Amino acid sequence: MTSRRTFFKSAALLSAGALVSPALLAAPTQYIGLQLYTVRDAMQQDPTGTLAKVAQLGYNSVEGATYTGTQKFYGMEPAAFAKTLKQLNLIMPSSHYVLGMAENQGKPVQGTILHGWDKAVDDAAQVGIKYMVCAYLQESERGNIDQYKRLAETLNKAGQRCKKAGIQLCYHNHDFEFAAQNGQLPYNILLKETDKELLKMELDLYWATKAGHDPVTLFQQHPGRFPLWHVKDMDKTEKRDFTEVGNGSIDFKKIFAQRKLAGLQYFFVEQDRTPASPFDSIRSSITYIKSSLL
Repeated sequence: MTSRRTFFKSAALLSAGALVSPALLAAPTQYIGLQLYTVRDAMQQDPTGTLAKVAQLGYNSVEGATYTGTQKFYGMEPAAFAKTLKQLNLIMPSSHYVLGMAENQGKPVQGTILHGWDKAVDDAAQVGIKYMVCAYLQESERGNIDQYKRLAETLNKAGQRCKKAGIQLCYHNHDFEFAAQNGQLPYNILLKETDKELLKMELDLYWATKAGHDPVTLFQQHPGRFPLWHVKDMDKTEKRDFTEVGNGSIDFKKIFAQRKLAGLQYFFVEQDRTPASPFDSIRSSITYIKSSLL
């Protein structure tokens, strides 16, 4: 199975949910989402069939894994992809994008924040995307605190372009943003140096927790700044690897109890690696979510 880094590089070259329960309607969101990176191999082989299978498992929203290179959505033009989602009773309110500072074979990668952003925003609007998310910084794109301050300026500018189209820009974290540099956290720099109306955060609950930070504390420090979450669990081994939601050590009940404070609008199950079929894992996760969290 491809790694996230390999997936982004290859993407530069390639490109009926269940009934909603009353308890779910009482939550800030009526959707249970899946980040399509979890089923990335299947999406490359058969995107329509994979989306149908995701819907059959009970997910009624999805988040795109990337949009680069071909400037299409899993090989489809925006209108065709939007039609496919509608036929399957799915929405895609959010999608991932990359910064684009790192080149591919010496050439800028289009459909990224730094290259071809106008078209990316226009295409997102056609699909009905509400949140465009900076998904991941490659090592060459990170740098020191000053680099993160320059990144904040770039994100503010990209967020302004999104705002004109009625879209919100967000930033998705891993754990490296929580590694202190000269007593400062890159994640805090991004929070402080960006306009809170132009950049909000998609908090990956696993990575923040693994880095030693309590998501609820982040909500308290920056209320309303976290409209999107990635929901994946941490196993109880020494490695603290990914596992199905409800099978690990993260206290999701405590976190979900503060969803209004966070400003939650949509959340997406994600599991970067699965022990067997990813469809078995996402079935396990949604079963726990429906029975215990919503």
